[in-house]
Amino acid sequence: RSYCTNHTCSTFTYLQASHLHKRSLLSSWIAQPTGYDAVCTLNTLQTNACALEQVRRERGHPQLQLQAMRGFLERAGLVVEELDHLNIIHVTGTKGKGSTCAFTEQILRSYGFRTGFYSSPHLVQVRERIRINGKPIGKELFTKYFWQVYGRLYETKDTHGGSMPAYFRFLTILAFHIFLQEKVDLAVIEVGIGGAYDCTNIIRRPWVCGIASLGIDHTSILGDTIEKIAWQKGGIFKPGVPAFTVKQPDSPMMVLKERAKEIGCPLWVCPELEEYPADSGPLRLGLAGHHQRSNASLALQLSHSWLQRRCLPGRWDTSLSSWAVGLEDTEWPGRTQTLKHGPVTYFLDGAHTTRSMLACVSWFSEVASQHERTTGSVCVVLVLLFNATGERDSAAMLKLLVPCHFDFAVFCPNITEAIASCNADQQNFNVSVENMLTRCLDNQRSWRLLNGQEEKPGDQLLISRDVLPLVAAECCSKTLVFPCILSALQWLSQGRDSVLAHPDKRVIPVKPSVTAKAAPLRDATGIHVLVAGSLHLVGGVLKHLDPSFAS
Repeated sequence: RSYCTNHTCSTFTYLQASHLHKRSLLSSWIAQPTGYDAVCTLNTLQTNACALEQVRRERGHPQLQLQAMRGFLERAGLVVEELDHLNIIHVTGTKGKGSTCAFTEQILRSYGFRTGFYSSPHLVQVRERIRINGKPIGKELFTKYFWQVYGRLYETKDTHGGSMPAYFRFLTILAFHIFLQEKVDLAVIEVGIGGAYDCTNIIRRPWVCGIASLGIDHTSILGDTIEKIAWQKGGIFKPGVPAFTVKQPDSPMMVLKERAKEIGCPLWVCPELEEYPADSGPLRLGLAGHHQRSNASLALQLSHSWLQRRCLPGRWDTSLSSWAVGLEDTEWPGRTQTLKHGPVTYFLDGAHTTRSMLACVSWFSEVASQHERTTGSVCVVLVLLFNATGERDSAAMLKLLVPCHFDFAVFCPNITEAIASCNADQQNFNVSVENMLTRCLDNQRSWRLLNGQEEKPGDQLLISRDVLPLVAAECCSKTLVFPCILSALQWLSQGRDSVLAHPDKRVIPVKPSVTAKAAPLRDATGIHVLVAGSLHLVGGVLKHLDPSFAS
């Protein structure tokens, strides 16, 4: 084929990894397997969509699901009791659980503890999900530990009906194995989906649990009301283990309190960050956006509780001033992140629910205006780069973005680039290229309708059987659909971003009429680009904009 996308390359690597199965995975390897081999083999396990379907089937039998997880853990050479030695902080929530974990990990690392941090999803490379002392595990260690775990599971596959753990289950087992082998002092574990049925809930004795802001997401798995979702999230509570939550709406808060009482778990509500004693002046957070303040408060409570329970009382300075540096130094890429590349400024946020999009809009409106005042830009063009996947309500999220008054709305699938090389870490087995692009066209139509623009018959991307189109879909003057992230970025930056204009970047051709529409981008003193709707989209953008992610 003349192009390679996440989809087509996935087909190739699936077959490649299947051949790897037929070779010995242990001592009989002719050559040492590489990190690329590891990621390709990882991708042969059930992908996210399959894992979600498996969860749906097992929803009525959560204990069977956790029992299966224990079986996989034991086949990998671990037992549940060993996880008690990881001194775990377990965190769930709909919005903000990853940021809460990032704050918590940074605070406790600032005390000198050796930290482990397991999160999902990854932005660019799968190793981002498993961190030691705040850094993604190195390629060599990832490869070493991957084959240790995979080899043990594969060796025992035939005696267990050919079963292998799904993608997320496998990575969870791998994270536990790595944290034990690397002898971390504590592990911050972010729940994947929900809580009660999540495979991370195999943990028996965390030191403290946290619940970030609740909202509506993954309704086919967790339930279609916020009360049902709260019940699921409260499933991580453990008898006698303290738990903290940010302030929630009354009905889900009542569910959390009932769950805590039923399980025998003491539950506290975190104060607002403004309610903490300001003994060293106002707190500065490393993560932008007002909504991060509740995440920071939850992280403070989790860190304080862990120190008080795990360590001798009074041994550590737990004053707010001692935590200020940790809060300020926290980094969590792809969440309320700003990157300035010459006249082009990118505002990246992986918001993918209506509630998180509200927070994203508030942050973007404030920070973009501030940036405009600071730089003195007279003529700034606003561009939205958007995609949404799965069961997310794209139209509802786009409606919240209308008041930002974007000059252009650009849509593209989560395909990094339409050329003959791609990143195995970002492959997607779940959906065809046609379906991805159709979703983009649907999002474009929603945007046009929300902006009072008439529907135009015949707007479509013509997709040949073998070749991904390397041209944008022409519609009205203010909305375009591109076949990949790189083509969208190159069009909206118009050669004014030196990173994207690098000779190593192949220029994706577009029709002259599409190029002509970009005249305002070429003439503007500044271009502000909001990237939102999908963490996978944000990850693909970062792969092109930040060389440290690409490497």
